[in-house]
Amino acid sequence: MAVEGGMKCVKFLLFIFNFLFWICGIALIVIGILVQMTLHKTLLITNASASGAPIVIIAVGVVIFFIAFFGCCGAWKESYCMITTFAVLLTLIFLVEIAAAIAGYIFKDKVKDVFSRELEDSMKTYNQSADFKKAVDTIQTDFHCCGSHNYTDWFIYGPNMTVPDSCCKTPTLNCGKNVTSSNINQPGCVVTFDTWIQKNLLIVVGVALGIAFFQLLGIVFACVLMKAIRSGYEVM
Repeated sequence: MAVEGGMKCVKFLLFIFNFLFWICGIALIVIGILVQMTLHKTLLITNASASGAPIVIIAVGVVIFFIAFFGCCGAWKESYCMITTFAVLLTLIFLVEIAAAIAGYIFKDKVKDVFSRELEDSMKTYNQSADFKKAVDTIQTDFHCCGSHNYTDWFIYGPNMTVPDSCCKTPTLNCGKNVTSSNINQPGCVVTFDTWIQKNLLIVVGVALGIAFFQLLGIVFACVLMKAIRSGYEVM
C-alpha cells in the first residue's frame, strides 16, 4: 500500500532530507580527512587518542553516506522494512556522534599534550630523520611558529644557537642563522596549534549541530512515514 495526502508530502520531505544527509555524509568525510591530514602532516602521530577522533568522523561520514542512499530508496519505494531499518541505523549513528562529541571534549587537552610530546621528540631527531625534519618544517611553516614553547627550544638541539630555516618569517637558505625578532617567528608551535584547534572547533561544532538537527528531523519523518505505511493509506 502507498501513502496519500499529507503523508505523500512527508514521503518527499524524507527523500529530500535523505539527500541532505547524503551531503552531510560527504561533509563529514571531508572534515575527517582534513583533520587527519593536518595531524599527520604536522607530526607523525602514533597515539590512538589523538588520531582516533578524525577516524571516527570519517567512519560516521561513510556510514551516513550509505544510510542516506538506503533511506532515499526506502522513501521512494515506500518500503516499511527499508524505512524502519533507516530510522534505526540513523538513531544509532546519532548516538555514536554524541559519544564521539563527548570523547572529543574529554581528549581535547590530551591532543595538546600528545602534540607537545611528539613535537619535542621530532625536534630531537630533526637532523637524523628526513621524515621528522619534513614534519617539523611543515608545521613551523604552516603555523608560523618555532620550537615547542618558543624559538629558544632549538638552542638545545640545534648547533651554534641557530634555528631551522622553517622558523624564518620568510624562509630562505641559512636564514635560521640570523636569530632576530624581525627574522624569526618567536611563538612556540604548541600554543599556536592549540589556538588553531580552538578556532576551528567552533566550526566543527556548528557543522555537527546542523547535521544532528537534520538527523533528528529525518528520524521523525521516517517514524511518521512508517506509521502511515503500516496503517495502509493509499497513494493518489
